[in-house]
Amino acid sequence: MAEITGNQRVQSEVLEGLATAVNHRRWFVELALPYLGENPIEVGSGLGDYALEWAERVPRFTATEADPERLVALKERLAAEQPGIEVREMLLPHTDGGDYSAVVSYNVLEHIEDHVGALRGMRDLVRPGSPVIIIVPAFEFAMSPADIATGHVRRYTTKTLAAAMTEAGLTVEKIHYANALGLIGYFMATKVFRLMPKEGPMVKVYDTLVLPLTRAAEQLARPPFGQSVFAVARTPS
Repeated sequence: MAEITGNQRVQSEVLEGLATAVNHRRWFVELALPYLGENPIEVGSGLGDYALEWAERVPRFTATEADPERLVALKERLAAEQPGIEVREMLLPHTDGGDYSAVVSYNVLEHIEDHVGALRGMRDLVRPGSPVIIIVPAFEFAMSPADIATGHVRRYTTKTLAAAMTEAGLTVEKIHYANALGLIGYFMATKVFRLMPKEGPMVKVYDTLVLPLTRAAEQLARPPFGQSVFAVARTPS
């Protein structure tokens, strides 16, 4: 059965801390933009940071959340800041169908034991031939106490994410690592020093000084590793 993994309080604290990483968020917002279409749905909207930015660029947008308390907070925030966004409760895997132009889901799949079933659920939310856009954390060696506390059951490589997408009946169109220096920083902070990725000077310095250089370099050449795996796959036509 579907269930919410991890400590929800810790998850919310991490989300609040990462909300200050504005440059990081804008980078990942722009990765998905070419694929969203006119009526996308986000699976696992958290506090709504990505939803607010994407909703400004598309005619219609739907945000979803699984955790009941965070769902209430999400509805309140979006109603105040962007009342045109529809908000739904959604827990994967599920059997709902849909007619959305795309599914986008960032840092959600790693929380779900049946990740192939979750991808099938995403597949069924969109029209034939539409994209499923995913970001997940990369590399099992970086699994840390922070991952465990926030409910991660796995981390990915491009190969393992592509395999899960293929098993779910999707055709991988694009897949690559992102934020190479972020992986090194995350490993040192959470695995070596056992810190939680919360708001603080370390996050702000990285986001302000290091991340813009990382992004610029990765626009010239894809790195062989990264903190995240970004993937776009298509549903059957």
